[in-house]
Amino acid sequence: MRFKGRLWKDGGFWLVEVPALDVMTQGRTKREAVEMVADAIEGYVDRRGFKVDVFQGANGDVEVGSKDAAALTALFLRRRRQASGLTLAEVAERLGARSHNAYARYEQGKSVPTVEKLAQLLAAVDRGHDVVFGMSGA
Repeated sequence: MRFKGRLWKDGGFWLVEVPALDVMTQGRTKREAVEMVADAIEGYVDRRGFKVDVFQGANGDVEVGSKDAAALTALFLRRRRQASGLTLAEVAERLGARSHNAYARYEQGKSVPTVEKLAQLLAAVDRGHDVVFGMSGA
């Protein structure tokens, strides 16, 4: 799984944004900007050995991914929940769960949701938005 982003020059800096993960950073060179976005995502995951790969495509398209899909999915869910201003308890309530621990396991990367479950989780944390999957050209 990869998340789409973009890379562009603004004045003397190169910027990289990955909207689904709510991550944006910059560097003085393209290479530095790409390294910075990988470092930022790895820092947000904060898991020993977690590594992000950044794939550069045409026209400023970038994609970020990892061999550790559970950790990357956990970050995605956490960042979407945080962007919505919700607590773990509020998401659990929206899901009809008795305890926030069930949902927290997904954010901790201890459980990996099926596609159906991921859709339910995202509907609870990010109402009004759909996630659109596409095929990579990279």
